[in-house]
Amino acid sequence: MSANTTQFKHVSYLWDDARAAELAGDEVALLIYRSNLLGADLRLTNYGGGNTSCKVTDKDPLTGKEVEVMWIKGSGGDIGTLKKSGLAALYVDRLRSLENVYRGIQFEDEMVELFNHSIFDLNSKAPSIDTPLHGFLPFKHIDHLHPDAAIAIAAAKDGKKITEELFEGTIGWVDWQRPGFDLGLQLRDCLESNPGIRGIMLGSHGLFTWGDTAYESYINTLEVIEKCAEYLEQSYAKNGSVFDGPIMESLPEADRKKQAVALAPVLRGFCSSKTQMIGHFTDDARVLEYINSNDLERLAPMGTSCPDHFLRTKISPLVLTLAPDENLADVAAIKEKLTPAFEDYRKMYEGYYNTCKHPNSPAIRDANPVVILYPGVGMFTFAKDKQTARVAAEFYINAINVMKGAEAISAYTSLPRQEAFDIEYWLLEEAKLQRMPKPKALSGRIALVTGSAGGIGKAIAKKFAEEGAVVILNDMNAERLAGAYDEFVKQFGKDACVTATLDVTDQTQIREAMATAILAFGGVDLIVNNAGLSISKTIADHTEKDWDLLYDVLVKGQFFVTQAAVAVMKQQAIGGDIINIVSKNALVSGPNNAGYGSAKAAQLHLSRLNAAELGADHIRVNVINPDAVISDSNIWAGGWAEGRAKAYGVTVEELPAYYAKRTLLNEVILPVDIANACFALTGGLLNKSTGNVINVDGGVAAGFVR
Repeated sequence: MSANTTQFKHVSYLWDDARAAELAGDEVALLIYRSNLLGADLRLTNYGGGNTSCKVTDKDPLTGKEVEVMWIKGSGGDIGTLKKSGLAALYVDRLRSLENVYRGIQFEDEMVELFNHSIFDLNSKAPSIDTPLHGFLPFKHIDHLHPDAAIAIAAAKDGKKITEELFEGTIGWVDWQRPGFDLGLQLRDCLESNPGIRGIMLGSHGLFTWGDTAYESYINTLEVIEKCAEYLEQSYAKNGSVFDGPIMESLPEADRKKQAVALAPVLRGFCSSKTQMIGHFTDDARVLEYINSNDLERLAPMGTSCPDHFLRTKISPLVLTLAPDENLADVAAIKEKLTPAFEDYRKMYEGYYNTCKHPNSPAIRDANPVVILYPGVGMFTFAKDKQTARVAAEFYINAINVMKGAEAISAYTSLPRQEAFDIEYWLLEEAKLQRMPKPKALSGRIALVTGSAGGIGKAIAKKFAEEGAVVILNDMNAERLAGAYDEFVKQFGKDACVTATLDVTDQTQIREAMATAILAFGGVDLIVNNAGLSISKTIADHTEKDWDLLYDVLVKGQFFVTQAAVAVMKQQAIGGDIINIVSKNALVSGPNNAGYGSAKAAQLHLSRLNAAELGADHIRVNVINPDAVISDSNIWAGGWAEGRAKAYGVTVEELPAYYAKRTLLNEVILPVDIANACFALTGGLLNKSTGNVINVDGGVAAGFVR
C-alpha cells in the first residue's frame, strides 16, 4: 500500500498498489479505478453524485496530431460502478473554445448541446452539465464529490471564513451557483486568483480536488475530506449536544417497527394520490437523533442545500405530529388526523411552484411529500420504485449530516427557494426525465405470491418482477427460498424482492409476511394465492388427516392470506388485486379426487364471494384455473403423479402426453403460461374485470365455466 492507512479515521483508504500497477500507463483505466474506490465510500459521495475526470494526450483520428482529451463521467450513472461506457471523451481545446460563443448565464442551457461539437470518442456517454467545471481547470486528474463533511462547511453561514481558516488558504471558495458553463469559468478564475491551492469548495454544493496523477488526486481528496470530518468531530465534542438536544426519546426498536407497520400503508395511500408509490422505512440512529431534537421544527422546513439532495427528497419533508406511541388501530381516525397535514403540504408545494415558476417551466409535478418524518419512530420515503425510495432516504440522511455539521460549527443555511426551484424544474433536468423509459406495467405495485420459491409461484413472481413489480418471495422450505432469492437478486437486483418464511395455515406467519412487505415496500396490493398441495386417493383410502390438510392449505390458507392482505389494502385505499390459482378440478369431476377437487371448488366459490364483497374497495378478485402443470411443481410430489396415473390407467412417464392429448389444443401447460395469465389480469388491460375465471388448461370442455 502507498500510504499509512491509519492516518484516515473518517474515510476509507482503499488504494491497492498492486492493482494500480496492473493499470499503469492507462490513465483512463486508472480514472475508472479511482472513481470506483471513491464511490465505494458513501462518506465521500452519495449514490449517483459527483463526477471524476482525467486529461490525456491522444492522437486525433482525423489529423494524426497529438491532442489533449478529457475523459469524464457522463450524464447519469454512479462513480462507484462506473465503467468506460459511462464516460464521455471531449477535445479539451474545442470545449474551452466554446467560451467564444457563450452568451452569458441566461443562456446556459444552449451550451449543453454545443458540448457535442467537442466529442472525441464517438461512443461517448452524453456529457453532463458539470463538464466545463472540469474542462476549465488545468489538472490531469480531478474529483468533484459531495461529501457530507465538506458540504456541512459549504452550507454553513460562515462557510467561506471557516474554509479559509481551516485550510489556511489552500482551499479556494466559489459562492453557490447552479452548475453550468459560467460556474466552470468561475472555478478557473478562483484558481487564477489563488495559485497553488489544492481544491475549491463550492458554496452549499460540494468539493473540487485534484492531482497530477490518479493516486495524487485520490490522496488529496481523502486528506481534504478527512480534515473537514475531523473539524466537525472536534466541534461536536466541544458543543456537547447536537440539534439543541433531544425533545423526546425514541420508542424501543420493536415498538418503532410495530408503529411503522401500522402507519406505512396509510401514508402510502396518501402519497399515491397521483402515482402509485413504493415505500422505504428506516429508523437509523442518525435519523432518530434529528427527528427527536429541539431543532427539528426549525430545520426541517428549511429544506436541503446540495442539489443532489433536494432533487431526490423534494424541497422539504412532511413532519408528522402524531405521538410516537399513538394508537394507530383506528385507521379512520388516523386518516382524519393526517388529511390536513397532507393537504397543507400539497398547498405549500403548489405555492412554491406558483411563486417560483417561469413562463417556460415544466408543469407542476406530484405535490405529495417524498420524505415523511415521524418523531420517535423513524423516516418514511415514497417514490416510483424501491431503489428511488431507498436512495431518497440515503440522501436525506446526507442532508441530516450536513445540517448537524453546519449547526455545530456555525448555522445551517439552505438554498433560497428560487434557486432550489430553478434546479428542480431546470429544463435540462426535465429533458432528462422525459428521456427516461416509460414505466413498466406493474411499476409501483407490490406483489406477494404464496409458494413463490418454485414452480408456478416462482414463474408468477418472476413475471411480475419483469414487469416492474417488487415481490415478497415466500415458501415453507428455507433452502428453496434462499435459492429463489439469490436467483431474483442476480436477475432483478437487491431492491426487487424480500423474503418471508410462510405457511399459509399459520396466521402468525401470514401477519409477519405482511409486516415484511410493509417495512420493505410500504404495503401490498397484488396477492396471488398459489400455495397448494394435492392428494389423490379413493374415497375408501382418504383419511381425515388428508381431508383436513387439503382444506387447511387450499381453502383456509386462501382465506387467511386474503383476509390479511385486504386489511392492508383497505388502509392504503388505492385498490388491489387478488388472484387465486384454483384448478380445472374445481369444475370437473374425476375419480380418486374427492378431497382435492372439493377443496378446489370451495376455493373457486370463495373467490366469487370475495369479489362480490370487495368490489366497493376497488379490490378485484379473479381466478386462474390451470390443469396438469407438471414442470417444476410441488403438486406432483408426494404420490400425486402416481395416483393420477393409476386413475387414468397410464404410467407416470406418460402423464404429460396424456394430459396434452385430452385437451382441445393438444398443448402441454407450463408455469410460465399461468404467469402470463396472472399478468393479463393485472397489467392494466383488464382493470375493470372482477369475479372472472380464466382457464389455462389447453382446452378442457368439461371445465368451461359457461
